[in-house]
Amino acid sequence: MRYDYLIVGAGLFGAVFANEMTKAGKSCLIIDKRDHIAGNVYTRDVKDIPVHWYGAHIFHTSNKATWDYICQYAEFNNFINSPVAVYKDELYNLPFNMNTFSKLWGIKTPAEAKEIIASQIADLNITEPKNLEEQALSLVGTDVYEKLIKGYTEKQWGRDCKELPSFIIKRLPLRFTYDNNYFNDRYQGIPIGGYTKIVEKMIGDVPVILGTSYRDFISQADDEFDRILYTGMIDEYFDYKLGELEYRTVRFEHELMEGVENFQGNAVVNYTERDVPYTRIIEHKHFDFGAQPDTVVSKEYPASWSKGDEPYYPVNNDRNNELFKKYQELADTEDKVIFGGRLGQYKYYDMDKVIEAALDMVALEKGR
Repeated sequence: MRYDYLIVGAGLFGAVFANEMTKAGKSCLIIDKRDHIAGNVYTRDVKDIPVHWYGAHIFHTSNKATWDYICQYAEFNNFINSPVAVYKDELYNLPFNMNTFSKLWGIKTPAEAKEIIASQIADLNITEPKNLEEQALSLVGTDVYEKLIKGYTEKQWGRDCKELPSFIIKRLPLRFTYDNNYFNDRYQGIPIGGYTKIVEKMIGDVPVILGTSYRDFISQADDEFDRILYTGMIDEYFDYKLGELEYRTVRFEHELMEGVENFQGNAVVNYTERDVPYTRIIEHKHFDFGAQPDTVVSKEYPASWSKGDEPYYPVNNDRNNELFKKYQELADTEDKVIFGGRLGQYKYYDMDKVIEAALDMVALEKGR
């Protein structure tokens, strides 16, 4: 059978694209190298607990049109992301707000917090930050940086903050209110039943072939598609002919704790010491206000990426951005292949931005 579109990747970007192009009367076929749909937003039920298999995903947006779009496919609960951070034997609220500052310094008012932070910044006398450490210190002072930023960031990136470029942290929001809501967005929540069901509804009757790599599949079926949406790694598509783009990967360690009703009391707990090998522990049932007799927790271990690993985060420094531009120039010469998503466009996307980017691509395709 001939299809209008081959969609490489059954994640959120590919699912939105397939959904919209099918509604426009186009025939689509989806393939994915994994053995399941939904990409990194995949949720797996374990003891009736929807487990975010590739890390916590909290949907949030300030775009009402995007919120209305996703709500076609799920009912969302009223979860508010309010993580906490552990540093040694101390516990702090995130994001950095008056609860954080009160715990750090024993103060009560915004004026007191601002005075302490301003004094610490002034003492450092950093005028032109030369690296991430200096950039962060110039924004939040020494206490917040040392206890809540330094170790966590070094684990994320696998190197000392002095070795990281300053642009990674362009701003660090300081909130001088007693508000633990991590996001400022108007709309926020977790889909009841998990994200996989959203993707299932979006895909609908579109045929899906799982456990299939693009190279293996296309070698047998290249002439069966008018267009191809490729959401995999753009450098891999071109056989790394210009060099490898850099990524960071994450190893997830999931654990079912039978008979443990409540392990940590919060959905997300960050561990900010460099000596603690994981960055955070997720307790999934708290995303859904679960009352199950058991619980599932996941530890996240950031790591350097190499071929064969799952690429999670593009490393958007100057070198990689320049290399991506060259790959983008190659992509522009492709007659029937378009590139989308986090890996195809070498850009970190929140879920709302994935949806918006996919809808933008749909509009472009409809206008061809």
